[in-house]
Amino acid sequence: MPLPEQDLLRLEDVGVRFGGRAALDAVSLAVAEHETVCVLGPSGSGKSTLLRVVAGLQRADAGRVLLAGRDQSGVPTHRRGVGLMFQDHQLFPQRDVAGNVAFGLRMRGTGRAESARRVGELLDLVGLPGAQKRSVGLLSGGEQQRVALARALAPEPRLLMLDEPLGQLDRSLRERLVVELRELFGRLGTTVLAVTHDQGEAFALADRVVVMRDGRIAQAGTPLEVWQRPASEFVARFLGFDNVVGGTVRGDRADTVWGVLPVPRGTPEGVCRLLVRPAGVRLTAAGDGLACTVGGRTFRGDHVVVRLRPEGDGPELEAACGLRRAPEVGERVGAAFDAAEVVVLP
Repeated sequence: MPLPEQDLLRLEDVGVRFGGRAALDAVSLAVAEHETVCVLGPSGSGKSTLLRVVAGLQRADAGRVLLAGRDQSGVPTHRRGVGLMFQDHQLFPQRDVAGNVAFGLRMRGTGRAESARRVGELLDLVGLPGAQKRSVGLLSGGEQQRVALARALAPEPRLLMLDEPLGQLDRSLRERLVVELRELFGRLGTTVLAVTHDQGEAFALADRVVVMRDGRIAQAGTPLEVWQRPASEFVARFLGFDNVVGGTVRGDRADTVWGVLPVPRGTPEGVCRLLVRPAGVRLTAAGDGLACTVGGRTFRGDHVVVRLRPEGDGPELEAACGLRRAPEVGERVGAAFDAAEVVVLP
């Protein structure tokens, strides 16, 4: 796909092979200055290999990596001007907080007074004011994550790269910190390339999301674009959408095993695959719409996902409904479909 001309980071047809397997297969990607891009994908999709290639920790077998227009072939990691933050933080247990944050500054030859000023400034920024003398071994997981972030930001990298940055934290802490990170990167104007398996984390943090599969980019776009219009059945299922069914489009509707489904105006006629988001499955009275039996219920905090078993042929489907309107397991209901929540998959 054509790439923009002006970008901080550009990957051009990058390939990496491990034996007979392509970990990255002709990957092209651009990250603009001040942009946060999150790379998503299942295990083995190539997302961590991509990060290691950009960092210089893994040699590319084909293609080029450019930073600010400069080809990074042969440039070692410590000369690329990138910051790295890993899932396990990799803090030095024998050093206090200040010693950890100042590590990159010391490697650059920054003077003691300037280093101390910068450390204090960064600890204030990440929400740990006055923590210079604390032992990293006595910090909570969230505090260690903040120290690792401050250390990665200390040398003022032109590109900050995060590898599963919140993966070891509990969900409530992850949800809080991802909001703080987005606000922090916005204030600093930091350019960020992050990899994660957590789609909620990626969608909350990123300006743009990249979904990978088998070493290739399956889809790239804003979180809203990817969520509303998955580019394939793989992307739809990876995002957690299971209501996928085959159909034949005729006019503004499609014939499926779930009955006749409305489709968006202008949909090409013929055989296709259809996604119906759970929010687009409306529960009706038994005998009205697709006849189903409730096979299960999953509480999701502000709503309930109801698993429906059609009484005829066809796979099960999910419907999202309010807490007070959720039917009981075993109850017979009908299902109708909202055209606005039907996506025709390429």
